[in-house]
Amino acid sequence: GRARPSPPEGRCREPLPHTGVALAQLRPQQLQCLRHELRPFQTLPFSSLGAASASLGGHPWVFVAQPELGACALLEWDQLGGRFRAQSVVNGSSPVSCHPVVVGDTLFLVVAQLRGGSWVWRRSGSSFVRHQSLGQGRLRRPHAVTSARLGGRLYLGVADSSKGGASTVFRWASGAFYPAQALRPWRRDTHLEFLELGGRAALVACGAARRPQVFLWGAGGFAPHTDIPHVPDVYAAKHFSLEGNVFLCLTRFLGDAKVMRWEGWMFREVQAVPARGSLVFQPLLLAGRRLVLLGNDFAPSRVLAPGRDGRLEPRQELPAPAPRAFVPVAAARRHFLLATSFKGATQIYAHVTEDVGT
Repeated sequence: GRARPSPPEGRCREPLPHTGVALAQLRPQQLQCLRHELRPFQTLPFSSLGAASASLGGHPWVFVAQPELGACALLEWDQLGGRFRAQSVVNGSSPVSCHPVVVGDTLFLVVAQLRGGSWVWRRSGSSFVRHQSLGQGRLRRPHAVTSARLGGRLYLGVADSSKGGASTVFRWASGAFYPAQALRPWRRDTHLEFLELGGRAALVACGAARRPQVFLWGAGGFAPHTDIPHVPDVYAAKHFSLEGNVFLCLTRFLGDAKVMRWEGWMFREVQAVPARGSLVFQPLLLAGRRLVLLGNDFAPSRVLAPGRDGRLEPRQELPAPAPRAFVPVAAARRHFLLATSFKGATQIYAHVTEDVGT
């Protein structure tokens, strides 16, 4: 007799890494029916710019820069109301960055301002007090602040976007930040990113109308190593590590965003992501999942997830208005995402996991 035809082979529909793969080829742990989403949770009635988090004594601290209000606000969870509240903790003059740094058991707040100078504040009791002036006139137009521990030392980097200014690397010593090195004078930098490349401390500097430059640590400080070709006008660079590789997310307001991978002596392109109108391309960990958030000023922002090769796959759209920073926040055993907004209200999204299996 004739052989009976075999039944059609079932194939996976989603998520994207497994789309079209035969079900028989998937491992049991890959056959999950869980969907992860970010859903609107709360709107905070103020615009904001930079935001950053730190942890001290198991307590998360999230600070938000409010240039229009002239303040740095601390985002706190209201246990009784089940919502977040933002309380002003440092008043200033047009702060563009409120960057927390933990040294031992002390919390410092680096406040970079367009006017009135930049300052380091120290938490004392339940309030913040001025600890030191930062830069003493070196910082003409600070744009972004970042920090990292490299080789056992704490470094602070401030990108200066003034035409006549120079970005500066500060080093913590004897209870204060001291200027250690001036970078790229006359470059109008918009962002600095500390990272490690091949076991060496490194720094990526981004600025207007120039290609990003990679610095490697040497005996005399950070020395220029190479630039990143074919991507001028990079606004910011943020890195993440995956499968032993270092990836760099480059965002540009005009032109595609780029995902780059370190190849031992230079960065090479992995993927171009359509992103006209973007000023933030932020990798982060949320609820244990690696995500990359691509903000947009003229279209919905996007949530993406990297595969093993670093290529990003779309997961969700977010209606975040003109975002400038994305920060994961954990509170009340839940996970949230803070999205600052330059043109509208600050948004908070809740991470939700749904079982969509039947």
